[in-house]
Amino acid sequence: MKLVFATHNQNKLKEIQALVPDHIQLISLQDIGCTEAIPETADTLQGNAKLKADYVTNNYNLPCFADDTGLFVDALNGEPGIYTARYAGAESGADANVKKLLENLLDKKNRAAHFSTYIALNIEGETLLFEGSAEGVITKKKKGENGFGYDPIFKPAGHDRTFAELPLATKNKMSHRAKAFTKLIAFLNKTNTNI
Repeated sequence: MKLVFATHNQNKLKEIQALVPDHIQLISLQDIGCTEAIPETADTLQGNAKLKADYVTNNYNLPCFADDTGLFVDALNGEPGIYTARYAGAESGADANVKKLLENLLDKKNRAAHFSTYIALNIEGETLLFEGSAEGVITKKKKGENGFGYDPIFKPAGHDRTFAELPLATKNKMSHRAKAFTKLIAFLNKTNTNI
């Protein structure tokens, strides 16, 4: 079973490959020759995930799934939300995004936050959505060398370490992306879809 994961993010690809069962062959955008940046112009995570999946399906005629993830911080009225990946500007990287978030939280006591991931799967003429979330808090400083993005400042509920301090196998049991992807895999297994 071959399935395209519409991402250029190698860290995401690595995380998801660790979850994929043997009978599913995950194909990257690089594998299909898609090097362009796929626009994310929707105003919801679901919309952006669908835009990316549709782009691959429409341009490459392949079954595909795409995800979009947002970090929602209570004290910042849900920021960065859909702008999570470009919070400090369109060309900014993870360090700049983390720095801006920590600065915006300097005078805030409530550091509650949650990650939310939506996956859009285009398969056999249908689009299906799968969601996963992870509750936690934003730490006051970066900790850990694993993961990517906001992982060094996100401590999941019930844990005393950030996502970046946890081994990938542990993170993959509780992360927003892992939860959404587990639902996707369960669907593919249940339907015995032949891709």
